[in-house]
Amino acid sequence: MTLMGVRDAVAAGEVSAVEAAEASLSRIDAHDGAVRAFVEVHAERALARAREVDARIAAGERVGALAGVPVALKDNMCTSWGRTTCSSRFLEGYESPYDATATKRLLDAGAVIVGKTNMDEFAMGSSCENSAFFPTRNPWDTTRVPGGSSGGSAACVAARMVSASLGSDTGGSIRQPAALCGLVGVKPTYGRVSRYGLVAFASSLDQIGPMTRTVADSALLMNVLCGVDPHDATSANVETPDFLRDLERPVEGLRLGVPTQAWDERNHPESTRVLREAMEVYRGLGAEIVEIGLPRMEYGIAAYYIIAPAEASSNLARFDGVRYGRRAALGRDEDLAALYARSRAEGFGQEVQRRIMLGTHVLSSGYYEAYYLTALKARRLIKADFDAAFASGEGGPGVHAVLMPATQGPAFRLGEKTDDPLAMYFEDLYTVTANLAGIGALSMPAGFAKGAGSDGEDLPLGVQLMCAPFDESRMLRIARMFERETGHGERGPGM
Repeated sequence: MTLMGVRDAVAAGEVSAVEAAEASLSRIDAHDGAVRAFVEVHAERALARAREVDARIAAGERVGALAGVPVALKDNMCTSWGRTTCSSRFLEGYESPYDATATKRLLDAGAVIVGKTNMDEFAMGSSCENSAFFPTRNPWDTTRVPGGSSGGSAACVAARMVSASLGSDTGGSIRQPAALCGLVGVKPTYGRVSRYGLVAFASSLDQIGPMTRTVADSALLMNVLCGVDPHDATSANVETPDFLRDLERPVEGLRLGVPTQAWDERNHPESTRVLREAMEVYRGLGAEIVEIGLPRMEYGIAAYYIIAPAEASSNLARFDGVRYGRRAALGRDEDLAALYARSRAEGFGQEVQRRIMLGTHVLSSGYYEAYYLTALKARRLIKADFDAAFASGEGGPGVHAVLMPATQGPAFRLGEKTDDPLAMYFEDLYTVTANLAGIGALSMPAGFAKGAGSDGEDLPLGVQLMCAPFDESRMLRIARMFERETGHGERGPGM
């Protein structure tokens, strides 16, 4: 069942929360051996939690909007039970003393959290192959990647193990795996969802968001997750609308901007076809398609892979083998510097080490202005391009949203790009600019690459909507217009 389906069935007494949890855990037992979406399953805790929900319903008590719904968390969100590892050897045994705000809001809404999902280590990757424990596989074709870094969160929803999951998006880590697994994935505007309790990768870019099978499911999760949080200084003190209230009402006079940069020569032909078809669907719904320019989009990857590693270098400095996490054994004559170096060398994987070194380099004396400061200027210009696109009147075309591919093509094979970091980085071509600009963005199922799988399976493809800051309500309505017309997300993997 979808998230809304489970919620309604539990509320109506057609299904108990325990039955929903048992079904989820049974599905995990049956299929996670092949998919490897979870790093930890909390079966007993989930069943105990479900019994609590059923008891509250039986007693006539008020329950939350997610009462009895099985969900999963990306393993970089703190929980006061189990472990929070970020799929890293450095935090392999770490137990958080507190819950992330996103975790707490799920629990307050009555959700049943069944486990923590695999990810690229410290959210650094685009394929879920950088996990220190094991790679996650795409349920549509288990020889292929699910995308990253929230690959486990995408795979468990696509494989129907849970009704929904949470991921984090620093440069596309919700939207890219959602597209490759046939899901809806939302990156809210920066500050819309609290980052308290999210293990930081790049603090000015990170944002938590939902991964679901339908737009309505994502809208409901946005209702639960969004809102100001005193624990997070970057949490925006803006009103949170009811994202479900007007979801079924089409946007009148809809204007969508398609950037000329969306037709990159590196796109897979099927990705280009799916975007053209999406444009025609919207035209058929009465939308005006406007060609726009985002001229600084071509600098997005370069700017992102300077800013994000620089912030990662600073954030990951706390993992030193002294206060918590992995601590290396030292010889009798070795000093504190040796402890730091050995603990970090043993605890961090190759990609994390690469990004720490890159970030440290661009922040160092003599390179700060040439690289980091230049990247910040490029970031500001990228944001200005989006501001101009959304501005109405004489200053710009006044589009309600930007439409472009979510990925350059369907899921690629496991191991295909692990030896070529630049090729892997370019998987984020269409997603990083939303994080750099701090705007909201959404990936949604838009069709299939016919016969692109290893055994001739069709593989999912997504298109992406980007909206002006804090305009997610309208963005979700625009996505729902497309979903209602096409029904692409109704199809699941033939597991």
